[in-house]
Amino acid sequence: MQTSPIKTHKVTLRESLENILDKYLTNLNDGDILAITSKIVSLCQGRVVEKSSISKRELIAREADSILYTDHNPYDLYLTIKDNILIPSAGIDESNSNGAYILYPQNLQAVAHTVWKHLAAKFSIENLGVIITDSHTTPMRWGVTGITLGWCGFEPLYSYINRPDIFGQPMRVTKINLLDALATSATLVMGEGDEQTPLAIIHNAPKITFVSRAPSAEEEKSVTIPMEEDLYAPLLMAAEWFKN
Repeated sequence: MQTSPIKTHKVTLRESLENILDKYLTNLNDGDILAITSKIVSLCQGRVVEKSSISKRELIAREADSILYTDHNPYDLYLTIKDNILIPSAGIDESNSNGAYILYPQNLQAVAHTVWKHLAAKFSIENLGVIITDSHTTPMRWGVTGITLGWCGFEPLYSYINRPDIFGQPMRVTKINLLDALATSATLVMGEGDEQTPLAIIHNAPKITFVSRAPSAEEEKSVTIPMEEDLYAPLLMAAEWFKN
């Protein structure tokens, strides 16, 4: 597998995402997966709020589905739930924003599907994947990896359930989250600073089953776990969440 970043100009507010893709994507091959950082999707949607208009805490409380208030907040970040994802500060970003807050993008699945249709037709390819990515944290680990917020064109999970391990014993619960594994490879090459590479092409990704349609509602639901069923349920359920 190879992941190649694509350098662009500085994307500004309310640019056309389709025009950006047409300008910088000169070729896609059958079986490629395109990663798009969620920040440029937000910029293209105009999802920006000036810092002078609202406090960060008020904005996060407004944008989050649920928020965990705490007196211990050394990094001025809040633990929130947004679109069934445990994510810091409702996905609101301050980096590379020129003094504004960049909000979590809207209608992510629709955006991914529109991009997928456009590029599959433009390059006349049958097997194509699209992921919209964000950086993400792991509890008790320094640094960020990647997470996929929206996708199209392939099945999101690779299941080992009932397959034998090397000793012939059937595996019970293991699945590979292809969405976040791909997002992590893209996040690594796209970077977090001034690289100016908000796009990446993933070639020859293993374990991918392509489909020629948007994800079904059942597939979208399949990548999330209800809080009470999660491995971290003892922690999550004990927290005092404030819901919008």
